[in-house]
Amino acid sequence: MIEKLGAVFTDLFTRYMPSAYVFALLLTIGMAILAFTWADASFFGILNAWYDGFWTLLSFGMQIILVIVTASCLAQSDVFNRLINWTIKRIKTPIQVYLSVFLIGSLLCLISFGMAVVSAIFARELAKRVKGVNYPFLVACVYASLGSWVTGASSSIALLLNTPDNFLIKTGVLTEVIPTSETLGSNLNLIMLLLLFIMGPILFLIIRPKSAEGKELNDLIVDKNSKALLSIKKEAETYKLSYRAVSDLLNNTSWLQSVVALMGVVYLVYYFYNNGFNLNFNIIIFGFLIVGLLLHRTPMRYTIAMKRASQNISGILFQYPFYAGIMGIMLYTDLGQKIGDLQSSMATLYNYPVLAYISGGIVNFAIPSAGGEFAVIGPNIIKVVQELGAGLPVSEVNAMIAKASMSIAYGESLSNMLQPFYLLIIFPVMALGVKLQARDVMGYFVIPFIILFILQSVILLWLPL
Repeated sequence: MIEKLGAVFTDLFTRYMPSAYVFALLLTIGMAILAFTWADASFFGILNAWYDGFWTLLSFGMQIILVIVTASCLAQSDVFNRLINWTIKRIKTPIQVYLSVFLIGSLLCLISFGMAVVSAIFARELAKRVKGVNYPFLVACVYASLGSWVTGASSSIALLLNTPDNFLIKTGVLTEVIPTSETLGSNLNLIMLLLLFIMGPILFLIIRPKSAEGKELNDLIVDKNSKALLSIKKEAETYKLSYRAVSDLLNNTSWLQSVVALMGVVYLVYYFYNNGFNLNFNIIIFGFLIVGLLLHRTPMRYTIAMKRASQNISGILFQYPFYAGIMGIMLYTDLGQKIGDLQSSMATLYNYPVLAYISGGIVNFAIPSAGGEFAVIGPNIIKVVQELGAGLPVSEVNAMIAKASMSIAYGESLSNMLQPFYLLIIFPVMALGVKLQARDVMGYFVIPFIILFILQSVILLWLPL
C-alpha cells in the first residue's frame, strides 16, 4: 500500500514539479504578491527590498561552492578511490547501497551539511558498480541524509545562540548566551537524532522502488560515447614540455605544496586546541582544502582536480541570489512582522514548540537558510516565549527558548524534503552528465515527510523540558 502510494506521489511530482530555478521564480512572485496584499508594502518598496536582499547571501553561496569543489577534490584522490573500492567489496545489493548511503550520509552530515557532497560522491561511485540501483531514488537517499545536520555539530541556530555578542544579544532580545548543552545536548535533540537514524532508513526501505528498469545510472547518462577521463596523475604528465624546464619542476614538485599544507595542518591543530570541536563553514572548507593539498601532492594535480570539481556549479551561482532576494522581501518589508504577529496571536505554553516548528517549515520555502530564516522569525518567537514564561525561573525560560529555537531548526530541516533548493548541493556531483531533474527525486519524500512530521510534532508536544 505505502509503496504504491509512493509511486503515485513520484508520478505527480514528475508531472508537475518544475526545476529548482522555476521554483525560485514562482516563490519570488508569490512573496512579492503576499508583501503587497498582506503587508501593504508599496510596489517600489518591494522592489527595493528584493534588490537589497539579492546580495545578502553572496558569501554563503561562495562557501557552499567551496565546500562542493574542495570535497570533490578529496573524492578524486587515490586514497578515496581505494576506500570506495574497499567499501564496495562489502556492498553487493541495491538495498545495501540505499542503507549504507543513508546511514553514512547521516553520520557525515552530523559534522556539517556540506559533507553531503562527500555522501553524493560515495553514492555515485556505488551506483557505477552495483547493478540494479534505482539512481533517482539513490539521489533521494543522499538528500534525505542531509536531515541529520540540524542535530549535529554545525547546527547554525544552536551555534548562534551560544555565540557571545550574537545579534539577539546586541538587539536586547536575549541577555545571555544559551549553551549547546540546552540545545544540541538536550533530551529533545537526542530523541530527534534517534528518530532520524531509526525511522529514516525504515521509511525509505518501505517506499523504495522495486524496479530499476531504465533508472540505473548508465541508463540516465546523456553521452555514453564520451571518452573516459585520464587519471589526474596521467593528465598532469601531458602538460609537461618535451624538454626539462624549471616551470615543470615547480608545477610538479611535492615539497612546495607540502610546506603550505603543513602550515594549514598546524593552524587546524591550533584552532581546535583553542576552540574545541567548534565547526563552521570556514573551518570545514579550510580543512578540506588542506587535506586535498596533501592527498594530491603536487600543484598541477590539485589544479586539475579543482578544474574537474568546478564543472557543474552553475545552479548555485545564479540561483542563490534569487533566494536571497526572497529573503530581502521578508526582511525589509513588514511581511516578517506580519508573520510574527500571527505567531503571537496563536501561541500558548502548550503549543509554542509546534508553532515554532510549523513556522520554521513554512518560512523555509521562502528562505531556505536556517540562519537567514532565524533572523526573520527567531526574535519574535523568542519574545513570545519570554511573554509566556513571565514569572517562571530564568533557567526554565531559557530551556523554553532553546526548545522553541531548535523546533524552528527541525521544521526547517524537515521541510527541505519538499523544497528542492538544497538539491543544488548534491546535483553538481550526482547529476553531472546525467538526465536528472528535481522532479525525478522529490516525489519520494512525501510519505517520509508526512510520517516524520506527525512523529516530530507529537514529540514536541509531549516531551517535557
